[in-house]
Amino acid sequence: MTRLQAVTEPGVLNLRVGETVEVLSEAEIMATLDERGELDELPFMPEMLAFCGKRLTVHKVAYKLCDTISRSGMRRMERAVHLTGARCDGSAHGGCQTACLMYWKESWLKRVDPGSPEPEPAKEAEGSGGLAKGRALLPILEVASRKEPGEDGQERYSCQATELLRAAPTCLPLKEFGQYVTDVKTGNASVFFTLRALLVGLFNRYQERSRRFLPSWLQIRGGLKWGFVKGRLTGATPSMTLDLQPGELVRIKPKEEILKTLNQDLLNRGMGFEEEMSRYCGKTARVLTRVDRCIDEKTGRMLTMKSPCIILEDIVCAGAYSVSCPRQFLPFWREIWLERVHEPA
Repeated sequence: MTRLQAVTEPGVLNLRVGETVEVLSEAEIMATLDERGELDELPFMPEMLAFCGKRLTVHKVAYKLCDTISRSGMRRMERAVHLTGARCDGSAHGGCQTACLMYWKESWLKRVDPGSPEPEPAKEAEGSGGLAKGRALLPILEVASRKEPGEDGQERYSCQATELLRAAPTCLPLKEFGQYVTDVKTGNASVFFTLRALLVGLFNRYQERSRRFLPSWLQIRGGLKWGFVKGRLTGATPSMTLDLQPGELVRIKPKEEILKTLNQDLLNRGMGFEEEMSRYCGKTARVLTRVDRCIDEKTGRMLTMKSPCIILEDIVCAGAYSVSCPRQFLPFWREIWLERVHEPA
């Protein structure tokens, strides 16, 4: 039986999208962690303590993920899920604004009947609040959230995103078709979405081979990946300041206009525009927040942006062009890729 098939070992929940779970208490979670505050090399972060004892629904089954650190492709994660509304607020990691969906091991959860009464809320210590709620576990997690400083003395952070290669050490090749069955069985994706993601993956694999082995006249659109995003600039890339604020309505510019702002590495002043983002060109959305700091997953360093970028409401990386990856990043948008939509009074 492959590792992607259902298992019947004690304590394994085999959760599906939409199921209701309750996050275990701090003491119960602490019993599952090693001295580094980790389970199976996956950190339990201080930001997660606020969810102890709460009930949430399974948003995605996080049995696989795309490697954004070494670009090795898909990786396999064991017995973890993403929960609806449980994004990291960065409060224990220098105010990082990436807002990643956090990973929850099944050992930190229990399945509950949606109709059962809610548990009594745990009493907080007098004067405590926010992260102080996790009194016993918090000091361990706070220490684990920092790496050794860099050679220049700059503070470095450790979080689930920076440690994903340890938590998911095994590659999941495109040809392992059991993953597509799992996508549908768990509720991560529909049959149509899964089939399309597989076909896009096969097309991209062909394009990669064609760039290496075929002359240009035999390549499909120059060997570009599906989405066909190609930057045009060779020098400095342009900028624009709109001073967009949360709640404002914007329209994502047409892809052709955005391509004019990118260099040949698909960057605009260091910010990448990816094929998955091109799916939203022409759509309208509201500004969720302005972002000016995020953690570099490779080094753990805090990156401060010279000019803020934008996160939009309900615009996520859906995995349509990345083999149905369930991580659902919130893409960063340069203001030059957006245009303000004026609403009637």
